[in-house]
Amino acid sequence: MRSFLLRPQNYFLRGHVVYVCRFQHRAARLHRERVTGLCKKFYSAFLTMESIEMTTISLKRHLASKDLTLDDAKKLKLSENDFSDESVTKLQESVVQPQKVLETESVAEEGNGSEGEEELLEGEPDEGDPESFADMMKHGLTELDVGITKFVSSHKGFSGILKERYSDFVVHEIGKDGKIIYLNDLSVPADDEDPSEDIYSVLSDDEKKRLEDLQLYKNKESNVVIEVVDDSKEKRTIIHQAVKGLYPGLETKTEDRDGKKYIIAYHAAGKKALSKVRTPSDPRKHSWPKSRGSFCHFVLYKENKDTMDAINVLSKFLRVKPNIFSYMGTKDKRAITVQAIAVLKITAQRLAHLNKCLMNFRLGNFTYQKNPLKLGELQGNHFTVVLRNITGTDEQVEQAMTSLRDIGFINYYGMQRFGTTAVPTYQVGRAILQSNWNEMIDLILKPRPGAEKGYLVECREEWAKTKDPDAALRKLPVKRCVEGQLLRGLSKYGLKNIVTAFGIIPRNNRLMYIHSYQSYVWNNMVSRRIEEYGLKVVPGDLVLKGATAIVIDESNIHNYTIHDVVMPLPGFDVIYPKHKLAAAYEEMLAVDKLDIKNMRHRVKDYSLAGAYRKLLIHPQDVSWEVVAYDETKIPLVRTDIEMLEGKPLPVFNTEGKYRALKMEFSLPPSTYATMAIREVLKMDTSIKNQTQLNTVWLR
Repeated sequence: MRSFLLRPQNYFLRGHVVYVCRFQHRAARLHRERVTGLCKKFYSAFLTMESIEMTTISLKRHLASKDLTLDDAKKLKLSENDFSDESVTKLQESVVQPQKVLETESVAEEGNGSEGEEELLEGEPDEGDPESFADMMKHGLTELDVGITKFVSSHKGFSGILKERYSDFVVHEIGKDGKIIYLNDLSVPADDEDPSEDIYSVLSDDEKKRLEDLQLYKNKESNVVIEVVDDSKEKRTIIHQAVKGLYPGLETKTEDRDGKKYIIAYHAAGKKALSKVRTPSDPRKHSWPKSRGSFCHFVLYKENKDTMDAINVLSKFLRVKPNIFSYMGTKDKRAITVQAIAVLKITAQRLAHLNKCLMNFRLGNFTYQKNPLKLGELQGNHFTVVLRNITGTDEQVEQAMTSLRDIGFINYYGMQRFGTTAVPTYQVGRAILQSNWNEMIDLILKPRPGAEKGYLVECREEWAKTKDPDAALRKLPVKRCVEGQLLRGLSKYGLKNIVTAFGIIPRNNRLMYIHSYQSYVWNNMVSRRIEEYGLKVVPGDLVLKGATAIVIDESNIHNYTIHDVVMPLPGFDVIYPKHKLAAAYEEMLAVDKLDIKNMRHRVKDYSLAGAYRKLLIHPQDVSWEVVAYDETKIPLVRTDIEMLEGKPLPVFNTEGKYRALKMEFSLPPSTYATMAIREVLKMDTSIKNQTQLNTVWLR
């Protein structure tokens, strides 16, 4: 069995995510005795997990310890089934820095979030002593803290485990034509301009094996030498084409050695002379047919990979820059996701060859088009979600899912929108809008409670002690996190030029903070609206006519339902409801020392125009079934790959030990799947309640 280290310091608190653990393979040098304290209690349960990097959370309703009987405690045994993640890997950073995107357009984990948040890289976590699980429980937001307080349904809630396996959460993009995108065709379109498959016969089986090892980094610093027996320019050209066609990521050149011609194949990451990366303005030398569209569109199926990671892998093997790829929305990691991708002047034939060497990826449905894809063009996402080990009766499930289908759910911004537990992102956004730059710096860089990577702890301590950006920066091995970017800006521009220093962080990451504040206000106002008026339309509510908001009055109120009502995110280019909520908006911003009538900022980037967002979301294509199963690891969803391979549907034991709720639904952009699941289960998705419940299990 492989040797794993359960890193206790990786109990990160992120939004409503418990980062229970992160396994790292250290086959020869890590030992079981390094797992101490609380981690020993988790060790045996986690050895069976299917992924080296895995984070989990249990989606169960809060159970007060005083209500927990001894029998209940026995049932709530600690196992891998009791933890599963809800929104992962893109939030694995310190408290307020978005080292990876907190949410992006069409996020696979949560439906669709804000557009184009730019990725910041994160480094390996430190191996220092962590805070205990109980200590971490003290820090965190609840749904109440961010205004998530109401439900629209009246059924009784029940518990279930979300994403015990990443295959329990399957997301298919909905294209701009409104059709769900599936991977169902791996064939390469016939094109007379592509090299014939016959060219690959020029390579021997031994040469192919050596080239494959080189491509897969098994021999990264070496090369493969192919002797050209029948020396002619035509023969050499065929060999060059065969190597580049079969093994994207390799480069070739011709050398004379002792009077003979040889083709030398190098890895793209190797010699500098061969490492030039081609760009859209500097493509490869071979001509691209004018009759063919410049972009190859394809469907990308991926498992446990977010979109940016996937693009980086593809670009690495194709030896191109990631910016020649385009897509309609990003998908998060902890799921199986299927989405459309476009790439500039790369043949379908070359892309299809990646299927032979990439794990957890599959490319297909190739077509050539004139235009790339654009962020936001998608119509939404179709979700297939499995909630394992549910406790609800068939009647409760029927009531919950019928309500979701017929009424929908409140279109709250999910907990991960607010980033962290100890220092929420909306607090940073509020400081930016107040032009309180010193507070903004303090919120981002100050030490804070909660588990965090060791080098970030040291960096924050150094900053608190010295206020020296260079000294604090030296504590960071990874400079592309928000802290690193900010410290680099402060070092370059000085502490008296904070606005300029902050500007060194990518724009979308800076805007993430103020968007978080807008979301915080919106959630609170929506809860207030439902408390005041329930689910009926009232005069003074707003609806959209095209892109313009209009006010409902007695003359037109009969034309609308609650599903038409929108609420504004605060800004200078929106109107507010013409009832009690107008004053509520103004009062809330006034408490935060902001003037709702003047949302323009002296820094143009931070001027809020505002927007409108529907009060309720009505999911489409809602269906569900309750299945019984005995084996906790049995797949409960048939994937696109399994359908392509003709694998039959899983056969379930009607008398199985466990029950699972398998649901499907489609959501429009900018909505959160977790909020739909919250409505079904009637649970608080916050980290604080989850950690309280998990601590009860440990007693």
